[in-house]
Amino acid sequence: NCLPLRFWVNVIKNPQFVFDIHKGSITDACLSVVAQTFMDSCSTSEHRLGKDSPSNKLLYAKDIPSYKSWVERYYADIAKLPAISDQDMNAYLAEQSRLHAVEFNMLSALNEIYSYVSKYSEELIGALEQDEQARRQRLAYKVEQLINAMSIES
Repeated sequence: NCLPLRFWVNVIKNPQFVFDIHKGSITDACLSVVAQTFMDSCSTSEHRLGKDSPSNKLLYAKDIPSYKSWVERYYADIAKLPAISDQDMNAYLAEQSRLHAVEFNMLSALNEIYSYVSKYSEELIGALEQDEQARRQRLAYKVEQLINAMSIES
């Protein structure tokens, strides 16, 4: 239960952690319903509803038993799979690391971050100037210095 409840619910409720998007209040409300349904489906406790139950629990209440059976079947299917030895897992991870080592280029990643900072510099600097902690660290000034230094280089 830890993976779905700690990881996937967080990703569902906060897509801005994974994607470069703005999540509006309507989207947030919709994602909260989806996340609640997912949590109820993965929960091992009995699904009890009453007149005081929140609306996001009531929307898919009739579907939860079906979803719970899917989740149970999913974990049962995983339990039937043969166990993977530590040696096999380490070999697989080492192979994946080797295969994808060329895909990550630190300079390219830093350039992408700079492109983003440069594109949204006014908004970023404005936000840093309004934040008390950022003002104490003079982050707006430092970002301006970074942009100036990088623009000279290119």
